[in-house]
Amino acid sequence: MSTSICFDFGNTRLKAAIFINKDLQKVHVFEQANIESITALLQAWKPEKTILASVIHHDKEIETLLAQNSKFHLLGPKTHLSFTTPVGKPETIGADRIALITAAVDQFPNQHNLVIALGSCITYNFVNKQHEFLGGSISPGMQMRFKSMHDLTALLPMVEASSEFPLIGYDTKTNLLSGVILGIAAEIDGIIAAYEQKFANFNVLLTGGDICYFAPHLKKRIFADQNLIFKGLYAICEKNN
Repeated sequence: MSTSICFDFGNTRLKAAIFINKDLQKVHVFEQANIESITALLQAWKPEKTILASVIHHDKEIETLLAQNSKFHLLGPKTHLSFTTPVGKPETIGADRIALITAAVDQFPNQHNLVIALGSCITYNFVNKQHEFLGGSISPGMQMRFKSMHDLTALLPMVEASSEFPLIGYDTKTNLLSGVILGIAAEIDGIIAAYEQKFANFNVLLTGGDICYFAPHLKKRIFADQNLIFKGLYAICEKNN
């Protein structure tokens, strides 16, 4: 058996997924991703391979630690990928978007794929059936919208996300929930419809920690997978280690 650990350092959460062969065993969420916590994870699982995808300014000693204890790969401009990037400044593509596109190509090869990731920001990522990542779009995520309305007004409260709200809000909280969650759902449906006018057939993959709030409100057929980024990281780790 071969054990691999895929680290995902995002803007909101720092996580690691443990794979044995191709099977995802566990997703670990760090309260704080420091040398001590990562050392404990390495000692517990003793991985042969590791990979790190980071969109934050992390401690570089973490890379040294992973390299000393495994075959380590840092996802970056020199990473060998299963798709091409005929876009301006491909070196600026976020590590998270690279992992998501890899997962789409790995799971649905030779098909058009639109990957929608619900995180701090919402990213729309399109890869065609020739395995060319054409780009996409980025918009504010759910928490960013809640926070901006609270921070940029005098009286609107900061609310927690909830699946329990009506279409027509009856107080400030339910108005905010309806506006943000149904607004994002309508945005997603609208962007999918715009892609449908340009590409006849394509898969829609939805991922991210906020899936549960939006999947019930979407009109289009989607493949929902909260761990899509880790499946992409595993595929990259195998290709580059």
